[in-house]
Amino acid sequence: MHLNESSTPIGCIGCDAAGTLPGLFRQRVAQSPAAVAYQQFEDKTWRDYTWSEVAARVARWQQGLAGEGLQPGDRVALSLRNSVDWVCFDQAALGLGLVPVPLYITDSPDNLAHILGDSGARLLLLDSDRRWSALASRRQSFPELRRVLCLLREVPTEDESVRYLTDWLPDTATAGPERVTAPDTLATIVYTSGTTGRPKGVMLSHRGILWTAEAVLRRIPAWPTDSFLSFLPLAHGFERTVGYYLPMMAGSRISFARSVELLRQDLLIVRPTVLLAVPRVYDKIYLAIQTRLGERGLKRRLFDTTVDLGWRQFRARQGQAPALGVVQRLTLRLLRRLVAAQVLDRLGGRLRVAVSGGAPLSPVVARFFIGLGLPLTEGYGLTETSPVLSNTRPEDCIPGSVGRPLPGLEVRSGPADELLVRTPGMMLGYWNHPEATAGMIDADGWLRTGDVAEVRDGYLYIRGRLKEILVTSAGEKVSPVEMEMALTMDPLFAQAMVLGEGRPYLAALLVLEPDLWTPLAEGLGLDPRAPTALQHPTAVAAILARVRERLRPFPGYAQVRAVHLSLEPWTIENGLITPTTKVKRYDLETRFAPVIRQLYRHREVPQDPS
Repeated sequence: MHLNESSTPIGCIGCDAAGTLPGLFRQRVAQSPAAVAYQQFEDKTWRDYTWSEVAARVARWQQGLAGEGLQPGDRVALSLRNSVDWVCFDQAALGLGLVPVPLYITDSPDNLAHILGDSGARLLLLDSDRRWSALASRRQSFPELRRVLCLLREVPTEDESVRYLTDWLPDTATAGPERVTAPDTLATIVYTSGTTGRPKGVMLSHRGILWTAEAVLRRIPAWPTDSFLSFLPLAHGFERTVGYYLPMMAGSRISFARSVELLRQDLLIVRPTVLLAVPRVYDKIYLAIQTRLGERGLKRRLFDTTVDLGWRQFRARQGQAPALGVVQRLTLRLLRRLVAAQVLDRLGGRLRVAVSGGAPLSPVVARFFIGLGLPLTEGYGLTETSPVLSNTRPEDCIPGSVGRPLPGLEVRSGPADELLVRTPGMMLGYWNHPEATAGMIDADGWLRTGDVAEVRDGYLYIRGRLKEILVTSAGEKVSPVEMEMALTMDPLFAQAMVLGEGRPYLAALLVLEPDLWTPLAEGLGLDPRAPTALQHPTAVAAILARVRERLRPFPGYAQVRAVHLSLEPWTIENGLITPTTKVKRYDLETRFAPVIRQLYRHREVPQDPS
């Protein structure tokens, strides 16, 4: 159904009507008191919460917070899994004019301590006192903190600032007056992932978040009949705006997944109609299917035929390819039931929209799922823009593009083809960093995204981060992100980072999947458990051959000539990726500096044996 993008879908609570985020919640409760708002797994069963039940719980949270002597504008931090309690704390704090600071549950204690100190948080909500024990020794880093609330009692403490939710939360309460009424005031501080240094606090307003959610709805509407499955962390702006506030606007239901490990089961139980995911989720499904199919055989031919015919039909409906013939249409209809349904049913079987956001999605993976009949679409944005800047309806999706700019915002090209944007969803600035704010937003209100981009036929194409574009010593410009996506399409390569800034040729750090490395090493006559096997010339030559195959579509200067192989993954815990799974390039280059020097010990470009 195509809607007029200048109007909000019928039944939705728009930005102007809501006014503020607590205003949105209050109106949704008034309009749909008996409708199911949230569903979560507790006490060994799935429990539904109606809007009126959530409102009663928010009132209890609000009374508890009001007793802490906090003032409007005070920062309160929370680090919980997605849950009804996350929502209640957020809404209670917003209603009191407090400023929630969401934290990733996977973040390191050092990073959490920095954010607590930088934001000046007065109160912290944690899922367990065990996590407080890891933070308590760093308390000198965040002297403003006065209260720590914990859901679970696992390692009881004598710390007088610690209270447990069962003791702290009042049994009953009545909703108090709303303390925030100005839409342009500070609503929340969301910290960036910190790929190039310490995270900075992005200050977002009520209006900015609400405007962005409504703009997304104008292009891809949601309805009260929709069911969202929430598993991306609510600490991320994408999930918070599109997976929490947007469904509240539309009156849709949200089910909180139990964990990423149980996601496959939860998809079958919840059977969502809307799924928000990062590219890695789609990548893993794609790679698992490719591994299971093998190189040849009947299943492989049937799958490839299904995807090919499905993709051609999709392009024909866009007017970009000839229509399928009668025999091809009948064949596709049969293959959709026999082949594609096996994949789509595992995603719940009734998805109306599947969104990929947070990072670039490989066009190969996008074409694969679209060919199978998944209503897939991709979006793009920054934390600093609340966070969405572009999207498109699934039927208009173009793999390789992140869609069209949201209705009502402006884009233009700056120096070095950097994408500049001007949007009502713009941040208020960086907390405690006015100089960084001035460097990000110019006097005319244009924000520097840091992304190299182009607009073709109204569609936005992101070519890489301005600071991450590699320039070799020969002056050739390379986008490492595109190459890394291509490399990780090989199931053997779990993680990849391409190097080459100021160097005579490109190299790569590769983390291999242990289960696939073992048979490969044995086939090469190597002991996969031997530490030296990964650096053996035979293994390196075999890996370079696979790398060349994956990078075949890239120009000659964008080919990897040397590799370092490892089985140890880059994780949040070892400080090499962010909580949003983005690679920390500087940290990786620092950690592997001796290895990188070895990769470039010869200045001449090695000859390609092929």
